[in-house]
Amino acid sequence: MNSREKEIMSEMNGLPSNLIERFDRNIKVEEIGVKGQKKLLSSSVLVVGCGGLGSAVIHYLAVAGVGRLGLADFDRVSLSNLQRQILHGEKDLNKIKVESARDRVRELTSITETKTYNLLMDEESLSAIAKEYDVIVDGTDNFKIRYDINRVCIKYKIPFIMGAVLSFSGQATVIIPGETPCYSCIFPSPPPEEIFPTAKTIGILSSIPGIIGTIQATETIKVLTGVGTPLKGRLLLFDGFNMSFKTVPLYRDKDCLECKNI
Repeated sequence: MNSREKEIMSEMNGLPSNLIERFDRNIKVEEIGVKGQKKLLSSSVLVVGCGGLGSAVIHYLAVAGVGRLGLADFDRVSLSNLQRQILHGEKDLNKIKVESARDRVRELTSITETKTYNLLMDEESLSAIAKEYDVIVDGTDNFKIRYDINRVCIKYKIPFIMGAVLSFSGQATVIIPGETPCYSCIFPSPPPEEIFPTAKTIGILSSIPGIIGTIQATETIKVLTGVGTPLKGRLLLFDGFNMSFKTVPLYRDKDCLECKNI
């Protein structure tokens, strides 16, 4: 037995053997270990949006062992969703999306508890539930909801994992209220709806939400466990057409009306 194996054995106290086997590959990652896995098992994450981004986020957080997931959406599963929203299948057509997502999580794991919110998330509804969660992940395709998430995360000082996708491209960042630029620092105002393209108008390649959603899930795990270097103060830009990643620095706006007083 090498020194790493001895360290793992000494940390296993209190973790049932079935969980040790189930999360063996997480535990063997030196930076995670048993301590990190225990943090995941005791953590809670609210995912706003159970579509393309949310599907990848929810799937990987559930199988990673996050103890409790809040699933928020107001939509039903439609045929056009199935091209990219991997939590849902043909059997789920017209099903309430949060219920379809919940049922898929239950198929994946009995470890993760789920709570569903079948309603349109706005600042008021988010404020009512946000304090139950350690992290909020944006799986939406809506600027207004992102600003609402931003305000609520600032209010309760909750980390906010943002992601967005369109066509062949995507972006992601980690917002820590009081430490990093907030969403309004990065995007002071939404673009006019009549000129900004959407997935409905120019489409989205089916694999792109999976790539960005998996990045969001990874960043969430890093924030929950306190390991690695999250995308704080950096915006990750992904170009799937040319297969390139780059990050650009982000800066707090000292005059930002949302976060200047925190």
